[in-house]
Amino acid sequence: MNHPASDPPPEFAGRTAVICGIGGQDGAYLAAHLLSLGYAVVGTSRDAQAGRFTGLEALGIRDRVGLVSMSLVDFRSTLQTLTRAAPDEVYNLAGQTSVGLSFEQPVETFESIVVGTLNLLEALRLLDRPVRLYSAGSSEMFGNAGEEPAGETTVLRPRSPYGIAKATSFWQVAQYREAYRIPAATGILFNHESPLRPERFVTQKIVAAACRIARGEQDSLRLGDLSVRRDWGWAPEYVVAMHQMLQQDELEDFVIATGVTTSLEDFVAEAFRAVGLDWRRHVIRDPALVRPSEIACGRADTRRASERLGWTAEHTMPVVVRMMVEARLARDGTLPTRRAA
Repeated sequence: MNHPASDPPPEFAGRTAVICGIGGQDGAYLAAHLLSLGYAVVGTSRDAQAGRFTGLEALGIRDRVGLVSMSLVDFRSTLQTLTRAAPDEVYNLAGQTSVGLSFEQPVETFESIVVGTLNLLEALRLLDRPVRLYSAGSSEMFGNAGEEPAGETTVLRPRSPYGIAKATSFWQVAQYREAYRIPAATGILFNHESPLRPERFVTQKIVAAACRIARGEQDSLRLGDLSVRRDWGWAPEYVVAMHQMLQQDELEDFVIATGVTTSLEDFVAEAFRAVGLDWRRHVIRDPALVRPSEIACGRADTRRASERLGWTAEHTMPVVVRMMVEARLARDGTLPTRRAA
């Protein structure tokens, strides 16, 4: 639960957190959560002066965050930034974040995720002070794990350049934790959504299209494979788990998810239902949008997070979709009084 900014809990007063990749969805929500706890927050971006930081602006916190330019793939830049900020905690949310784009840009994806994580770990090793590191993993690391829910010890079989890069970073963190006693942990997050998702992600693409079709601004929506199944959660809840992971006496990796898996078709149906439409009249299946290799089903074993962190998700996919639709309508305008069924 977030604490009101006017009354932060005293145990976090005076702490400083660096958020690498603060310009993304998770970075913005994490910054808001840490500010509410009394942290001083420093956010990094490749070019902080040119960055738009729309997420921070949407949450009304841009002026409360210190923004600095830093390139994670440049070791000197990384080390200098951490030395100057002198943080208690570092959250690595940076790097290429799109699975689909990773097929088109595999080298950039690998470098931004793997080299970036390695530079952070090396910088923290050389700083030789007790800085705790959260590293963003992904359920994409598991690949097709079958019908069995994936947990912290499930074998990794990634099927995308993005998943391969995240799996590599996962093992980097584990190696530095064991070899150098760096207090670091990976959060293996399943899909989590919010109104801050850009439209290049299929979930926001669906929500935006449903709202535009309902207003008569668009006729149809083209999508790829609707049979894929995922565990979709609410991003503002997941950043709370990130913070809780770094408050443990001994840091370890955690799977963070709702534990409920549904199909993309179900997600589409829910989005169109929220605006009073039958999705089957408007969605066109386009084979050109199917990825070269795809994970058929993502299931999560959330027991460790529940037992050791005391964290469980409150919102599952139907509620997440409705909240995203409501936010989109509030931003772009309400629907006509009469809506086509």
